[in-house]
Amino acid sequence: MAIINTGLLSKGLRSEFLNRFDATETIFQDLSTRITSNSDSETYRWLGSLPRMREWGTGRLARGLRTESYSIENLKYESTLEVDRDEIADDKTGQIRIRIAELAQRAATHKDYLIAQLLINGETSGFNSYDGTSFFSSTHQSGASGAQDNRLSADAVDPDNPTVDEFKASLRVAITAMHDFKDDQGEPMTFSANHLVAVVPSALYLTALEALNATVVNGVVNVVAGAARIIAVPWLTDVRKWYLLKTDGVVRPFIFQDREPVEFSALTENSEEGFRREKYLYGVRARYRMAYGYWQFAVRVLFNLPS
Repeated sequence: MAIINTGLLSKGLRSEFLNRFDATETIFQDLSTRITSNSDSETYRWLGSLPRMREWGTGRLARGLRTESYSIENLKYESTLEVDRDEIADDKTGQIRIRIAELAQRAATHKDYLIAQLLINGETSGFNSYDGTSFFSSTHQSGASGAQDNRLSADAVDPDNPTVDEFKASLRVAITAMHDFKDDQGEPMTFSANHLVAVVPSALYLTALEALNATVVNGVVNVVAGAARIIAVPWLTDVRKWYLLKTDGVVRPFIFQDREPVEFSALTENSEEGFRREKYLYGVRARYRMAYGYWQFAVRVLFNLPS
């Protein structure tokens, strides 16, 4: 991610910001397709429309884009820290530098937070995929796909605390469903069970870790070992829900629409605020949007009591 230097930074704080920003581990790159944006919004008509290869026959058969349209408007984000001049002069423990480092970390992980919100709200009306229905829905249908459902359930004796075996069973359900999803041409969307990511709430992490990494579970060879990578996301708080995502498609489950990169700037001693109020301002600004990509590469799994 590029950082723009506006030339208004106090000595040393710019490097503190850049070092922490670059060192912060993030997940959005793996889960989203980056699209460069050149205007205030972008319209996507190509999602879901890809004809399969056919015999040449009498010549080429051109097919246009589908009439479905998906527009994404860019949003502007900011975070600003106000520091009293005396606090900087009296700072003996590096607290200001720590706060700048935290500001960089928050800026770096903001897109991860936005993905978490898209997952949490994916079943809610208005949080729609390109086909006009909720991202996680039982009524997905486009062209020749037929009705499809990426809102799945799995049995658990205690839905708030599923066992390792119950998580393994839910993974089988999720992988099978994802493999069966079709595009608007009626063709399979998923060609392999590779590059799968299990996104789980923190409370479910150790269960998922054992289910996916242990070679033997309860004395039985674990056939799902290594089937997916695990990511624990702290913003996911419903312990009954987890998500399986496929991340090797040209279009991934999410779209990162990148309009303007993160800009770090400051108003310090030479600014009006610095002179009149002796307040220094350090802030970040960016324009982008995190939105839904292919719902076929994402399923939500909800643990329920056995029927």
